[in-house]
Amino acid sequence: MHAISFIQDLAVIMLVAGVVTILFHRLRQPVVLGYIVAGFIIGPHTPPFGLIHDEDTIKTLAELGVIFLMFSLGLEFSLRKLFKVGATAFIAAFLEIVLMIWIGYEIGRWFDWGTMDSLFLGAILAISSTTIIVKALNDLKMKNERFAQLIFGVLIVEDILGIGIIALLSGIAVSGAVSSGEVFSTVGKLSLFMIIALVVGILVVPRLLAYVATFESNEMLLVTVLGLCFGFCLLVVKLEYSMVLGAFLIGAIMAESRQLLKIERLIEPIRDMFSAIFFVAIGLMLDPAILLDYAWPIAVITVAVVLGKIVSCGLGAFIAGNDGKTSLRVGMGLSQIGEFSFIIAALGMTLQVTSDFLYPVAVAVSVLTTLSTPYLIRAADPLSHRLGALVPQRVARVLGMYGEWLRSIQPRGQGAMLASMIRKILLQVGVNLALVIGIFLAGAYFAERIGGYLTTWVAGSAGQKALIWGAALLLSLPFLIAAYRKLKALSMLLAEMGVKPEMAGRHTQRVRRIIAEVIPLLSLLVIFVLLAALSASILPTMELLLLIAVVAAAVVAVLWRWFIRVHTRMQVALLETLDNNVEH
Repeated sequence: MHAISFIQDLAVIMLVAGVVTILFHRLRQPVVLGYIVAGFIIGPHTPPFGLIHDEDTIKTLAELGVIFLMFSLGLEFSLRKLFKVGATAFIAAFLEIVLMIWIGYEIGRWFDWGTMDSLFLGAILAISSTTIIVKALNDLKMKNERFAQLIFGVLIVEDILGIGIIALLSGIAVSGAVSSGEVFSTVGKLSLFMIIALVVGILVVPRLLAYVATFESNEMLLVTVLGLCFGFCLLVVKLEYSMVLGAFLIGAIMAESRQLLKIERLIEPIRDMFSAIFFVAIGLMLDPAILLDYAWPIAVITVAVVLGKIVSCGLGAFIAGNDGKTSLRVGMGLSQIGEFSFIIAALGMTLQVTSDFLYPVAVAVSVLTTLSTPYLIRAADPLSHRLGALVPQRVARVLGMYGEWLRSIQPRGQGAMLASMIRKILLQVGVNLALVIGIFLAGAYFAERIGGYLTTWVAGSAGQKALIWGAALLLSLPFLIAAYRKLKALSMLLAEMGVKPEMAGRHTQRVRRIIAEVIPLLSLLVIFVLLAALSASILPTMELLLLIAVVAAAVVAVLWRWFIRVHTRMQVALLETLDNNVEH
């Protein structure tokens, strides 16, 4: 009987959603809104009777919809795109998120809502809707214009910061407090996990998918992709992070595969089905009584979203050096909330830290801002002309000089090349150190379990800790050597730039050589102190630590070139994967 009830519910959802979305398509409105309206029509709060019998199963399917939505966002994300988005995306996204979280929190407190309700409201308002914006720009045939490309860059950065917000909110909801130490700890751990997952994933997953693709079976490729998606989500949950993070990261990893277009084609119908159920489930939760009771907060929040995002995103784009017209179009294009906001609102309900009214309020605000998005994008040009006519000439001249000044201070020629080299070296050092820290943290995390296996051969805990710490150091040696070599190259570059012959005279080369040797050694000393602090739970006694250091030094002396070759092969494999063209 349960199966029949479930099939009946699924039939009702799909039939009503199909009819409503056809109507919305004819009215040139986003399909997402049609799904929400369909859920509202068949929901338990809409008379004369509820058409859905098994809401719990529908909610479980809706969670699958969240996974596929975030997985698809990850597939559209690319590390290459992130490196190309430039200052506009980072500045606009950061300003938008900070300002909107503050505005949302202040509005919540103004309405006498609880601290967690206000905090979650701020997070709900912070992220714009990728789905709705892409749909609106497609319909208006503006997808290839410059302001649209800037908007896509902001959305990429927003997705990353949004993942961080979800992780932070989960931690705050559990602890019930916001402390600066906890925020930095959460952000640090999240960043470390993302770097390690992306590097290791990009080395392994695209090659696995390439091997499966050689069988030329869509069925095998689809099953492998789904297995990797759900398996990685499970791993992330075991590490006490959100499934949303896992789905996004595994999607971003697969985005570097040559089979990306084929994967997108295979996943698309599954994503569409489960995301439709997700949006219908949102509509099921809409209670007209709550919407009427909170009509005034909904109106205030809607206005705050539109004005706040126009100001924050527009200002961010202008600060990054774009002209007033482009900046205004960026701000007006991003002035709505959507699927990420629903995920954050659902997180509050799942963790049982937000009130029942917050979810329907978020949905209502999303519907209103979504409806306004195409009109705001269309109105950006005439509004910018009108504002341009109202701005005094002196102010317009100053603003124009600001843009010219920004362009003039950008490094060119040799300066730009040196800055690019320094950024590249620092990035490589950061990635290598992240992998080293990850190895030691993994050793500390699994120490108790590993100790149980070692009991047969090593009885004392001191010996077990020494073996675990020593093994972690041995695994880290290729990355530590690579970090040392990169730091030495950076030191030589800085010495060449910083120590001029007119300053040091005949001692120029000697001073440069000293700087080139001292900076990497001091950096390694700091790194080892950091590793000791991070792995304090498995740190052996001083005598055993000295023994491990001597053994490690001997291993490095004998296998130096081999470690360099191993690391070089890994680096080449990573760069080859990132540089590969997507298979058409």
